[in-house]
Amino acid sequence: MKTLIKITLPLSLLAAGVLPQVAAANDAVQLSSLNVAAFEGKMLYGPKGERLAAVYRVTQDGVAQIILNGKMVSVPAATLTAADGKLSTSLTKRDLLTSR
Repeated sequence: MKTLIKITLPLSLLAAGVLPQVAAANDAVQLSSLNVAAFEGKMLYGPKGERLAAVYRVTQDGVAQIILNGKMVSVPAATLTAADGKLSTSLTKRDLLTSR
């Protein structure tokens, strides 16, 4: 229930126009942990637009976790951006698999 409130409150404020618009719809924007949670279950894309994996879950600090080659991999929030409704990371598949 708390997760639902965390997601719906910012979205309702955004829809009501209370929150200022920071970037145009087509521009990539840096995401907060609340925004990343909206992409849970959706595809994560790499820096060249390649599909990496679906977002398995999002931690409270905005780290997206994916299952890549049978391993749970954490994608740092600082590398995530959203553009045109797609979640992307600046890290390659190789970077993600070799990071610890």
